[in-house]
Amino acid sequence: MNKDAQLRHSINQKLIENGERDRLKELLRTKLIECGWKDQMKAHCKEIIRQKGLDHVTIEELVTEITPRGRALVPDSVKKELLQRIRTFLGKNSII
Repeated sequence: MNKDAQLRHSINQKLIENGERDRLKELLRTKLIECGWKDQMKAHCKEIIRQKGLDHVTIEELVTEITPRGRALVPDSVKKELLQRIRTFLGKNSII
């Protein structure tokens, strides 16, 4: 495992141990609902299914097709807020 992978693993472990990961996931879920991201993604999924037909699309294909758009639609303000919360957590817990 290289240094970056080890650091990511260490940070993830600390986030899980302290329950911060679950709090961050809940914050993200709330923010995405508030900004309309969830509704946009739901509409996008419905459109793909309508185009391809329910019997001609698998969950794996749907996920593969919507993932890039889903990531692109996350507002920068949400990304910045999550990053700041992670930095604050790391600073308080002396991980890096």
